[in-house]
Amino acid sequence: MPSKKSNVLLIYTGGTIGMITDKYSGALHNFQLDQLMRYIPEMKQANCTMDSYTFSPPIDSSDMEPKIWVRLAKIIADNYDKHDGFVILHGTDTMAYTASALSFMLSGLNKPVILTGSQLPIGALRTDGKENLLTSIEIAATKIDGHAAVPEVCIFFEHKLLRGNRTIKLQAENFNAFRSYNHPRLADCGIDINYNFESILPYKKGKVLVPQTTMCQDVVILKLFTGIQEHVVNAILNIPHLKGVVLESFGSGNAPQKAWLIEAVRKATLKGIVIINITQCLQGSVQMERYATGLHLSQAGVVSGADMTTESAITKLMFLFGQGLQADEVRTKMVESIAGEISC
Repeated sequence: MPSKKSNVLLIYTGGTIGMITDKYSGALHNFQLDQLMRYIPEMKQANCTMDSYTFSPPIDSSDMEPKIWVRLAKIIADNYDKHDGFVILHGTDTMAYTASALSFMLSGLNKPVILTGSQLPIGALRTDGKENLLTSIEIAATKIDGHAAVPEVCIFFEHKLLRGNRTIKLQAENFNAFRSYNHPRLADCGIDINYNFESILPYKKGKVLVPQTTMCQDVVILKLFTGIQEHVVNAILNIPHLKGVVLESFGSGNAPQKAWLIEAVRKATLKGIVIINITQCLQGSVQMERYATGLHLSQAGVVSGADMTTESAITKLMFLFGQGLQADEVRTKMVESIAGEISC
């Protein structure tokens, strides 16, 4: 008896991948599944059935915000029992933010949620969208021993499957747009799809999806730079209702040894503002005890973000404060892994 085909839900939010050029007028039209089938007839050969959900109007990824993440989480939750996997078509600019946010919001996830997009429209002659979409669908539909091969939120782009909350956008022009520097690739896709199962979050029988749909936006990113002024730091740390700060520091977590800076940070943490220290470097981890310039931050109440990305750290703060947690609870949970976003 043949095995039942997987059912995949395609969710088009916006972005370059869904723009199709009308062959008569030359105008760009937004994604529709039947149009997509005409441009990519190979989709009919996929070993799965497909449904689609299209945002109307589509959203440019630069306009992505927490209320859209909530909408996505609800769409996935509402369709969770009817589908085996989900593919989200998304603009590339903020894809890593959305992937990070969803990894926290989709508590109990046991199915693939694959975000993908393209640098060229799907109807363009040299589009990268075709391969990105087809492979994302195949991964979302793949089961091993009856359960999802990749039961987590991922980004697929240019032959690589990456953990969503470990990914950054590196390139604005090249097809090879995304990297995951501090976590191995989940799969490499050539002639075959070679899964790196040791790096994939395990399927856990009995997990139940419980979407968390409250996000707190009273957070900010503060990037240190040489010559940063006291009034700039004070202005940021004294934003009304501020709850959390992602501090992008130098190297392994270092900051200028300015008395005013350490004092400003200390006052902020004493007020209950959670400050998470991450490195500006593309690869590596914060180790504040290594140098005095980092140790002073630790002594002022700053928490190490270890090897989290900026996108992951800021959305994790939004998520934790959105759950109504107090500052001390958030500090504790920021250094714990919720969805594989940090090396503990």
